[in-house]
Amino acid sequence: MENLEVMADEATNWMTSLWSENIYGGKSLSDLITLETILSITGSIVGAMLIIALGFTISGILGRRIKKLGEKHQRLDDTLFNFLSNIIRYAILAFTALFVLNTFGVETTSIVAVIGAAGLAVGLALQGTLSNVAAGVMIILFRPLKLGDFVTVNGVMGTVKNITLNYTELADLGNVQVVVPNSEVWGNTIRNYSSYPTRRAEWTFGVGYGVNLAKAENVIRDTVMADERSHSDPEPFIQVNNLGNSSVDFLVRVWCDSDVYFQYQADMKRKVKEALDDADINIPFPTRTLVHENSAVPLDDVSKTVKAIAAE
Repeated sequence: MENLEVMADEATNWMTSLWSENIYGGKSLSDLITLETILSITGSIVGAMLIIALGFTISGILGRRIKKLGEKHQRLDDTLFNFLSNIIRYAILAFTALFVLNTFGVETTSIVAVIGAAGLAVGLALQGTLSNVAAGVMIILFRPLKLGDFVTVNGVMGTVKNITLNYTELADLGNVQVVVPNSEVWGNTIRNYSSYPTRRAEWTFGVGYGVNLAKAENVIRDTVMADERSHSDPEPFIQVNNLGNSSVDFLVRVWCDSDVYFQYQADMKRKVKEALDDADINIPFPTRTLVHENSAVPLDDVSKTVKAIAAE
């Protein structure tokens, strides 16, 4: 019985202390369990719910409007507007959270300071990741490349499939996914083959020294310019550029559309070769001519000389 009385006394003392102890806003439980306090808390909860609903609604509407603005106009970059949409959405939600805390009388100044200190600590721990994010922001803002561009980045050639804050995704020539960290994209030379609508193709065609050069030039010019992909403006450049060991080399430069460049360049090599063959214009290959002062050279010596040259 005595134990029960002791336990009852302890429970009574605990309830009494809880009833009189400050719990919220300098008020005890007895002060909070009043009609006025209950109405005040209920009003704060209703206000917070309205603020949250309003914040999510406004952030969603603005985010969708900005995203659709980029999709509506072809000249605007979708990646940039997706990024701006997310930034504005999360910024509005962050302010919404601060307003909700203010509704309940919470001092947000100290919370902002704590978040700032925590952000600094996280930033120091994730320097590599944040460098990728910073580079991603620069790529999205300044747009050295965009979705669908054919580029060479960090030694990788391919088509840009996706750009995020952390990495850039490419599909290489074999349609293999290549993920490049944004810090390596922004910090390296970018060759963007899709930035300009036209490109200049270049070839070197060699003909024999005994060929009529004017005839060879006309055959090359007519063959190249007969292709509908060749641009006459700017004027094509076709001239003798080098006197090689076994050939006279023509340097040919012609402009074409960027999207047909690779196939056009390959096709012209075959077409010019076939045209030169049809015109009986010799396309030489490396040879060596042996000249001996004494025409009566034993065959064994000639055989040894040929073998020595072949061994080289």
